[in-house]
Amino acid sequence: MKIKIDIDPQNEDTPVITIQAQEWSTEVEAIIRHLKELETAETAPKRLVGTDGERSVILQPQDIDFVYSTNRKVYAQTAEGILELKLKLYELEEFLGTFGFIRFSKSVIGNVDQIKRFELSFNGNLCVFFKSGAKEYVTRSYVHHLRNQLIEGGGNRDK
Repeated sequence: MKIKIDIDPQNEDTPVITIQAQEWSTEVEAIIRHLKELETAETAPKRLVGTDGERSVILQPQDIDFVYSTNRKVYAQTAEGILELKLKLYELEEFLGTFGFIRFSKSVIGNVDQIKRFELSFNGNLCVFFKSGAKEYVTRSYVHHLRNQLIEGGGNRDK
């Protein structure tokens, strides 16, 4: 791989990246994925703040079992309890994706690293038990994605 950088005061304000290759490859895909992660990392929140009544708590992603929305509010389930978050669920999915969180259902995003065990429900859903003792369900449409994520070992963040 060759890298060429052109620093010139007459260039555009916004950096332009051009990738030249004979064909689409996993290397090109990895570069694009990394660039997108850098772009979202700049605009994403740097830390999460949860509230419990009058108390505000700074949350580390690894301390969260799962995030869910109900009644137009978003909550984080931790070992210590439930905290309300001010971000939207889709914003949290983007931010927490690099920390091992994946979609469990339309209203739940779970931390794969905090999973202790699974149980299959009679209706095809998967009951996930977390290390903290909390439990949540993965709907049938998301079970396959969770299975793939576990087989792959958590995706890019392990590399």
